[in-house]
Amino acid sequence: MSIVLQCENLSKAFDSGPVRVEVLKNINFNVEQKSRVAIVGASGSGKSTLMHLLGGLDVPNSGKVTVCGEDMSALSDASRGRLRNQSLGFIYQFHHLLPEFTALENVAMPLLLRDGSISDAETQAKKILSKVGLANRVLHKPTELSGGERQRVAIARALVTHPKVILADEPTGNLDSKNALQVQNEMLELNKELGTAVVIVTHDSRIAESMDEIYSLEDGMLSKA
Repeated sequence: MSIVLQCENLSKAFDSGPVRVEVLKNINFNVEQKSRVAIVGASGSGKSTLMHLLGGLDVPNSGKVTVCGEDMSALSDASRGRLRNQSLGFIYQFHHLLPEFTALENVAMPLLLRDGSISDAETQAKKILSKVGLANRVLHKPTELSGGERQRVAIARALVTHPKVILADEPTGNLDSKNALQVQNEMLELNKELGTAVVIVTHDSRIAESMDEIYSLEDGMLSKA
């Protein structure tokens, strides 16, 4: 299988007063097409920092992240934004849906950012919302949806562009066990159906164990668990 995301000698440090804190040290790993990767580690171990670097939301001090053959740090801000929109999908612990818009409008938004037609964007949004079991909730706003439903809308929004890789940062961390299991199962089904690779940061051992590969982040270093 082809590699869709690659880290090479990735390092990130922050200055805290006179002290330089090395958060990530020479991270190396690959994500293959259609694969499922879990990253586990204690709170404060740098998992979210790593996800920000993988998504091009921050830049490393050294090393590089390559997405679909393109070095993220070598791109302009505009080109990096286009690559994110075309090749990456993001799911967070908090859904970050726009409260004034319906589920349909929230999911269609990434396609509209590509200057696509409203009708085409809404057609694709309805299809993916149906796949996550929300065909009868498309016109509901986030405040009219349960926590689990809102997170499923967020999954649909991440997948509507058919990205090569989904980056999921604690996507079930704000849900009860029943909804967490449902969201997990839907992500894995869509991974199989759409062929989108998944990289997930999680504290949930059940989710981690359902992935193809598990990495552990400790003392700034990433290793196979």
